[in-house]
Amino acid sequence: MYDYIIIGAGSAGCVLANRLSGDTGKRVCLIEAGSKDRSPFIHIPLGLAVLARLRGVNWNHRTAPEAALNGRRLFWPRGRVLGGSSSINAMIYIRGHREDYQGWAQAAGALWDWPRVLELFKRLESNAQLAGDFHGSEGPLSVSDLRAPNPLSNAFVKAGCEAGFSERRDFNGADQEGVGLYQVTQKDGQRFSTARAFLDPVRHRDNLDILTGAQVTRVLFDGRRADGVALTDRELRLNPGGEVILSGGAINSPQLLMLSGIGPGETLRNHGIEVLHDLPEVGRNLADHLDITVMSATADRLPIGIAPSYLPRALRAAWQFARQRQGELTSNVAEAGGFVRSDPKRDRPNLQFHFIPAYLRDHGRRTTFGYGMTLHVCDLLPTSRGTITLASADPQTPPKIDANYLGTAEDVETLLAGLKIARRVMQAPALARHVKAERLPGPDVQSDAALIDDIQARAETIYHPVGTCRMGQDAASVVDPEGRVRGVEGLRVVDASIMPAIIAGNTNAPTMMIAENIADRMGAPARLL
Repeated sequence: MYDYIIIGAGSAGCVLANRLSGDTGKRVCLIEAGSKDRSPFIHIPLGLAVLARLRGVNWNHRTAPEAALNGRRLFWPRGRVLGGSSSINAMIYIRGHREDYQGWAQAAGALWDWPRVLELFKRLESNAQLAGDFHGSEGPLSVSDLRAPNPLSNAFVKAGCEAGFSERRDFNGADQEGVGLYQVTQKDGQRFSTARAFLDPVRHRDNLDILTGAQVTRVLFDGRRADGVALTDRELRLNPGGEVILSGGAINSPQLLMLSGIGPGETLRNHGIEVLHDLPEVGRNLADHLDITVMSATADRLPIGIAPSYLPRALRAAWQFARQRQGELTSNVAEAGGFVRSDPKRDRPNLQFHFIPAYLRDHGRRTTFGYGMTLHVCDLLPTSRGTITLASADPQTPPKIDANYLGTAEDVETLLAGLKIARRVMQAPALARHVKAERLPGPDVQSDAALIDDIQARAETIYHPVGTCRMGQDAASVVDPEGRVRGVEGLRVVDASIMPAIIAGNTNAPTMMIAENIADRMGAPARLL
């Protein structure tokens, strides 16, 4: 019998488990469908290059055929391991733009306005290099500069300046716009996932149970109050007044709501599921950042490469990491980037760069030999919205993901502009001197029509799905501003799925902030540092 059952040990679930188990009078159970975070590829930062291939730590979702992307089914890797996607991501620490949270406040009230969330970000953060009004130094989450950035990453920053953008030391400070090296969630040269930051310090607590390899199939109810959860092999129950908290993310949380009888009534009935509460917006409002790349072969061997000539360097990197947690294995691969506008008339940045001093194709699942570099650019503020729906009433069957990428003409124009700007940066002198030849889109692809065709043929997710259990003050929203599911009692959703609108940046840090904010509202005691 538990007071809190948290489903999903990812970026939100680990924070909640830490905070809620701080009350020794409450029993907390954290349930993760995946395994413990034991793979060395998780903890060695450069290991992320192979994590997309490891089925044991990844849900390996795929979208339905995307109409505007030539009917392609896009690969959506999501973490299925302690730490969730924070254990397999590129570790980039970005909060988003202050206007994002001003928009959230309009939808969900002052609890989500910029002054409040900035306070939470600072409370969570222990920044090894940056200080001042925008940063914290005593939080549980280690944030640091990269230890050994590749020379090409610095060349990218210089090229961005040559292309007309300002250099930005801190993307989480007073101004987001510009190019620079990213800060990362690392400590002592290793990945610092939410499992390391929030679970490792509290695993000893007698009132906290952490279950791995345990998939929840539905939430159990007594009338309209959550009473527990069903797993594939057993049931767990709540103490009177207890709560179930879904922290499965933008895909799994709406799926579990629907499997539990909460969602669009007609959809549930079509799958033979008894409707507990007809909540039409469950699974709707799906937003994600669509990404396109410029890839070039280099005339030198500065990149991280796959070639016999790279072997001595790889051995040296392994030695440096084993001895001192230094060297190339501390790289998060996406070392540099920035935030720029697709059009000078825009009121704030709506494009993001991720620069990689290596070839990267198909999320790292396709090996590309030789030496090259890849510049990603994504649309930060897409207007297209998709859906998550049930493919089956069987919990083991993945849900249907229809991201509806490029569903509006505005999104097509934005990504087209982004591709042109990315090309301009790659052709600036600081990078051009390293380029042997552009591989993708390729020198023959120049017209707008040809570039749009290229986008439709190659664009991929940059791993930021949100919004499918939308939070708001209106009656149509899935959850209220404190994450409580409308129409039932004792059930919350606390993860990226409750974002009212997508963040202009990477979504890992904002998801932790969401959990921290709602833990406060639930009366969790202050964290003991």
